[in-house]
Amino acid sequence: MKKELHPKYNEVEVSCACGNKFTTKSTNNEIKVEICSACHPFYTGKQKSLEKGGRVEKFNKKFGVQAEAKKEESEEA
Repeated sequence: MKKELHPKYNEVEVSCACGNKFTTKSTNNEIKVEICSACHPFYTGKQKSLEKGGRVEKFNKKFGVQAEAKKEESEEA
């Protein structure tokens, strides 16, 4: 193997925007991240579910009022 071919693999400190710091190994001298496991909503349990209900409820919410109004108009006529 050739010498000085591969980059140095050092232990570096990763710093997050929230202030959390931990060490890992990398070829970079320092690593700065915006989100880590200490502040990400998925890992902290504060994640909000986007879908609240199934497909039928979603359809009725979107088109249910229109369908009921048309049904009432046809019954009156």
